[in-house]
Amino acid sequence: MAPPARAAFIGLGVMGRAMAANLVKAGYRLTVSSRTRKDVEGAVWADSAAAAASEASIIGICVPDTPDVERVLFGAGGVAETVAEGTVVIDFSTISAEATRNFALRLKSETGAILLDSPVSGGPQGAIDGTLTCMVGGEAAAFEAARPFLTAVGGTITRLGASGAGQICKSANQMIISSTMHAVFEALVLGRKAGLDPKVMREALLGGSARSFVLENHALRWLEGRLTPGFRAELMLKDMKLASAALAANGVYAPVAASATRTLGVMVETGHGGLDVAALGQEIAERSGL
Repeated sequence: MAPPARAAFIGLGVMGRAMAANLVKAGYRLTVSSRTRKDVEGAVWADSAAAAASEASIIGICVPDTPDVERVLFGAGGVAETVAEGTVVIDFSTISAEATRNFALRLKSETGAILLDSPVSGGPQGAIDGTLTCMVGGEAAAFEAARPFLTAVGGTITRLGASGAGQICKSANQMIISSTMHAVFEALVLGRKAGLDPKVMREALLGGSARSFVLENHALRWLEGRLTPGFRAELMLKDMKLASAALAANGVYAPVAASATRTLGVMVETGHGGLDVAALGQEIAERSGL
């Protein structure tokens, strides 16, 4: 499954198209497919997931949500129609851990192919640079076989355990980011209401223990008014709902995650879901009377 193996990639959104480009750069003979046609230099276009998967020894998927993954795998013209026994399918989407486990069992029983879940973190720039963090769940042997493919798109690649483990880790990732964003924006709004310059305040906070990726990046985007996504607020809400389901299924008391999910829900309900998730700062500022 190392280059120049035949490979497929399905889903050419902001993340998927950049990941596919890096697979071509790594030397894979890549066929791509997506709901809306987007060309990837050096890759061959296929009109369906089934056509893309038909000769591939390894397949990547990156689509928005759980129903989209099910459609790509098992819908009309889906991967399951043509995928060969022993093929490794890597789902880079962020979806339900429970659904992932069910998809893996079904794909193996119906086709003999193996599904790994590998949701990613690092955003569009990480996808372009090939430095994404890949959180992987699934069979250890398939993970090792797929390592060259994962290395072509990711910088930090970790197998967390059985099928669904990657999705649980991604939920934890989104909980940490979302909760930190709420704390950072509440703090900066506090400073602004108390008469401080939030830009100067941010610089001060970066020098101490409050330093974080969120303070460095998301806060700066909000302060500079750069709210074109990026990563849309509605997608973060989707991810936090997945995290909420995982928390409930595992009996975890999580008041911070619950509060963050509610605030993101308000953002989406008020028509701001298409903005970058950093627009959360504006939501908190407006509700604070600014």
